[in-house]
Amino acid sequence: MASGLGRWFPSAFTKASAAFHGAAAVALAWDSSLLPIVVSGLVANHLILSTVGLVPRGSLLGPNITRLPDAAAALGHVALTIDDGPDAAVTPAVLEILDRYKVRATFFAIGSQILAAPELAREIVRRGHGLENHSATHPHHFSLLGVRGMTNEVANGQRVIREVTGFESRFFRAPAGLRNPLLQPVLSSMGLRLASWTRRGFDTVERDPSRVRGRLLDGLAAGDIILLHDGAAARTRSGQPVILEVLPSVLDTIAARGLSTVTLREAFS
Repeated sequence: MASGLGRWFPSAFTKASAAFHGAAAVALAWDSSLLPIVVSGLVANHLILSTVGLVPRGSLLGPNITRLPDAAAALGHVALTIDDGPDAAVTPAVLEILDRYKVRATFFAIGSQILAAPELAREIVRRGHGLENHSATHPHHFSLLGVRGMTNEVANGQRVIREVTGFESRFFRAPAGLRNPLLQPVLSSMGLRLASWTRRGFDTVERDPSRVRGRLLDGLAAGDIILLHDGAAARTRSGQPVILEVLPSVLDTIAARGLSTVTLREAFS
């Protein structure tokens, strides 16, 4: 179930799927009349694999960080993660709020967004925040890519972050959290860990800040990983990016509950 950095260890679920494919080949070699049954089984297996990949917080396809380690939770830590930027119209205001509260966040950045706003990406790093890999272009069909396509998206995202900022990312978040069984060996080969979240506000589609706050804060506890978006942020009815309406109250609540924020790198160091 675990995957060491630089070496891929298939999950039990992935092993079972591979074993089924092997058994299907043996069955057909033994009796070709079993073809309809074998084909039905293979179709069902691939449907299951595809469905599992549509569960962002699932771990059947391999290791997936959905919470901070127990040691970080015991210290009252939570992690604030911010996706899809940097965005020249939103990220500077996000950084000012974080500075005002004296907290550090983890930004999962898109390579093309970094190239569009390189100085902003460097500013994220200068201010002590984490800058992690959210793919090169954030393709909506990421979960349908093969090994070559996934490798290109992950490797190019990693390269852009390194070349523009000098920061070496250690975590990867799949676009929309969706993936397939081919992603884990790609990440392992690059020394990256898949990270999702504990709670999300759906702030790319939800325009009501109160609903976003409710999703993020109801039951918020030590060890949680919170997801917001500076890129592709939904706007309130007045045109304000939702994250800017929500972030101060989220940070106020974290402090009021005696919690503190850390970057993913700090939590897993």
